[in-house]
Amino acid sequence: MIICIDIGNTNIKYAVFERDTLRFSFRVATDLKKTSDEYGAQLLTMFSLNGIGREDIKGGIFSSVVPSLDYTMEHMLKRYLGIVPKQIAPGLRTGLKMRADNAKEVGADRVVNNVAALKKYGCGKPMIVIDFGTATTFNVLSAEGEFIGGVIAPGIKGSLDSLVSGTAKLPRVEIEAPKSVIATNTVTNMQAGIVFGFAGLVEYIVRKIKKELGTSDVLTIATGGFSEVMAHETKCIDVIDKMLTLNGLKFLYEYNSEEEV
Repeated sequence: MIICIDIGNTNIKYAVFERDTLRFSFRVATDLKKTSDEYGAQLLTMFSLNGIGREDIKGGIFSSVVPSLDYTMEHMLKRYLGIVPKQIAPGLRTGLKMRADNAKEVGADRVVNNVAALKKYGCGKPMIVIDFGTATTFNVLSAEGEFIGGVIAPGIKGSLDSLVSGTAKLPRVEIEAPKSVIATNTVTNMQAGIVFGFAGLVEYIVRKIKKELGTSDVLTIATGGFSEVMAHETKCIDVIDKMLTLNGLKFLYEYNSEEEV
């Protein structure tokens, strides 16, 4: 078995795979103050609940957009699972052709999502991979499988947090679509602005990308926590794959290792 970990700004996602089978996955809040021991205790508790022993894990890999947690995670995996994890970083083979101005600037999560999309959905036509995470990222892949660029927009939850913290009377609300865009109370007014506003942002950016690519025959894949909400409110998303990043990590572990998984 191997463990795959995606360290994001808001959440840390874990998945344990036994060959091609997902044994279990879970997520916890990203906390810069937690020690490797605290993360280790959390992980072993989840192992116990799912009937997995630490000795069952033969390898691991993680991606991170929070550099201050890289050592914490690496130390935790060494101490509690006895493995030296691979990390998505320069030097790790990805097989991804990059046409970005500076490939080192491209976030690890974006690299993994692109690799996973090509591995699972590569079909000889351009793809747009949208990740609805702390930031909303659009990754554009050419028909030849090259990463040619993209867009970084604010995240849905972060935009709501900014709205609430920057005003005196607006409450925190659930991120879900109200029945109509013409809302009749404060809560539904806010929900309409956030959900429909981001739906408009997504549709406009996807339309502009397709225009620049010179084709409308593009596969659009959505992942991340709010992918289902956005897919329901837009017509431009073809596939929802909430496990895209973790499956991409699994593939990259196998691609860089001859170990039995």
